Amino acid sequence: MLTAYTSDEIRAAERELMARLPEGTLMRRAATALAVACVNVMPRVYGSHVVLLVGSGDNGGDALYAGADLARRGARVHAVLAGRKTHEGGLAELLRAGGRTVPARDEAAAADPALAALLGRADVVLDGLVGIGGTGPLREPYATLARLTAGLPGVVVAVDVPSGVDASTGEVAGEAVSAQLTVTFGAVKAGLLIDPGAGRVGTLHPADIGLGPYLPDPGVTALTGPDVADRLPRPGAESDKYRRGVVGVVAGSDRFTGAAVLSVGGAVRAGAGLVRFASAAEPVAQVRARWPEAVTTILAPGEGVGEVGRVQAWVLGPGMGTGDDAHAPARSVLDTDVPVLLDADGLTLASRDPGLLRRPAPTLITPHAGELGRLLGVPRAEIEARRLHHVRRAARELGVTVLLKGSTTLVAEEGRPVRVNVTGTPWLATGGTGDVLAGIAGAFLAGGMSCYDAASCAAHLHGLAGRLAAGEPGAGQAPIAALDVALHVPAAVRALMASA
Repeated sequence: MLTAYTSDEIRAAERELMARLPEGTLMRRAATALAVACVNVMPRVYGSHVVLLVGSGDNGGDALYAGADLARRGARVHAVLAGRKTHEGGLAELLRAGGRTVPARDEAAAADPALAALLGRADVVLDGLVGIGGTGPLREPYATLARLTAGLPGVVVAVDVPSGVDASTGEVAGEAVSAQLTVTFGAVKAGLLIDPGAGRVGTLHPADIGLGPYLPDPGVTALTGPDVADRLPRPGAESDKYRRGVVGVVAGSDRFTGAAVLSVGGAVRAGAGLVRFASAAEPVAQVRARWPEAVTTILAPGEGVGEVGRVQAWVLGPGMGTGDDAHAPARSVLDTDVPVLLDADGLTLASRDPGLLRRPAPTLITPHAGELGRLLGVPRAEIEARRLHHVRRAARELGVTVLLKGSTTLVAEEGRPVRVNVTGTPWLATGGTGDVLAGIAGAFLAGGMSCYDAASCAAHLHGLAGRLAAGEPGAGQAPIAALDVALHVPAAVRALMASA
């Protein structure tokens, strides 16, 4: 399992470790790891051009020591000194190794065309402007320098965290560096996994500097492939369709028949023992045609699910509509004593009638940012800007498990670490993929998984299926449709089992 920490937790661990080491040891370890990572992305070191963006803090010192290492190997190194002060030991070592300095301590100096030209000639640019303590918008000249790193032909390497990204939350308040590689020291910072900051990290390279024994229990985690494989329900010799889990699905309408097909498909392909589907006549006909495995029930307008049959979990909401007729089946599902996954139109109903979520049985909601915004009464943009804050708030205030969909999917449950999904592809940003995800998670709930594990494992599997559908790495990628994702779920399960 991948663990991630706040900047305060990292700093506390660093203080404990530094108290046991000679002065400067930790910075030397970090600088060595940084220099090695730079060497690995350079076509050659001797004769290459490296530019260091150096702020006032320890990240600037890391960059200077790494730059000195690269200069001793024959690289031409320029340090752009942007802070009010500069790490004296690192600067002295860089100068002894043959590095040069360029002052840029105000906005005018940072905007000098000669500096932009210098950056444009660099093979590698090291961003050591702001470290893990940086919060809020970058001040000048850092903001201008961060802006200058956009679109450079060379490789931009962030030192510990891209400047302008909040290391604890992933929030970005203004200008920020977009790196191709982030070398983070000691442990992964939570903000490097959560958008919008995660989108500026590039390849994440954790470098071990010895902090492990001094770190607390993490507040943010991410499941790896083996973690998910260990949690997936597996049939045994005595299994039958009922023991494997019966999931009920209420989805679709005369207008949105596809949501029914996709959510049922996600459940079927994720290994549900039996899927019971209930809806209006047209979506039932579509489900019967595409998924004959499902047992279907036609609901009359305003009818509940009392005649559908016994299930171990429900999926409620994809494409079911939000009119008066939708409230009765929603209420009948939420009045049951089994776990319920609430998605899409079901969430819209809950935003109008919050009492729907007040139930003693486990409840998992799967909103996108707009839907969560309606539930919490805040704008969508605010959810997207502060994803970690609002997913925690929703789990606490609504008393449910929350899977917040988006460019980085987060799973929150009060009293548990927030889980970040690290699989997926931008090709999943297409209509209907959320319906497939709901079906997968519903199958896992029916198979006996907790809401927390079902949501986390479903997001991981859904992302992996999306990658497989879009194309294997190295073979080129292509657009996908939501049904492609459902059809690739078994291949994703096989890949996970092979990784265990």
